[in-house]
Amino acid sequence: MAAKSDRGAAKPEARSTRAYPVQLEVRAKAGGVSTLTGYASVTEAPYEMWDWLGPYTETVRAGAFAKTLQENPGVQLLLNHGGLSMAYTKAGTLRLSEDTTGLHMEADVNGKRRDVGDMLAAIEDLAVDEMSFAFRITRQRWSPDYEELAVEEVDLHRGDVSVVNFGANPSTSVESARSFDPGRLSDEAARDLLERLQRRFAPATHEPAGHDPALSRARLALLG
Repeated sequence: MAAKSDRGAAKPEARSTRAYPVQLEVRAKAGGVSTLTGYASVTEAPYEMWDWLGPYTETVRAGAFAKTLQENPGVQLLLNHGGLSMAYTKAGTLRLSEDTTGLHMEADVNGKRRDVGDMLAAIEDLAVDEMSFAFRITRQRWSPDYEELAVEEVDLHRGDVSVVNFGANPSTSVESARSFDPGRLSDEAARDLLERLQRRFAPATHEPAGHDPALSRARLALLG
């Protein structure tokens, strides 16, 4: 059976996202430009995550952004982690800082653009009120019982901060779900997962389980 200590052997995600309900503010400026402010991450606020062993608690620690911000990372403001950049740290239109609440962002956006105008209108209508950020974990620490994960340092370079439709619970992040890699499991954890898949996809007839295409794909993923 898989043990929770297997979590300690798993490598951090190559790219992760976390989303938070926040208060977004829009201030109109001259020339059709508006300034958008909010928090892309909140520190010292535990939230629930899930992996192949079930739920655990994750917390982004205060100071997790200090090193990456000192390195002037290239970060863009996006909508739902996609589309054209609306602001960019390299251009000076996106400014990031860490305070006692978390990762604060301030962005100057061009309201003459249709996509920007739609986003600002949705914010002002209170139709969207959440933000997310894309990052790589560079230092983390598990509790002795592997029930709590502290994210101690992240890398924001070539990541983004995004206004998002939903995602208050980080465990529902599409990016996090897609990034699961069975190849990172220990042999014991992989065998346990395979046994569970065999029970789930066991055919009702007496045909060999190998005849089930879904199970065959699962075996290939685990053994590859």
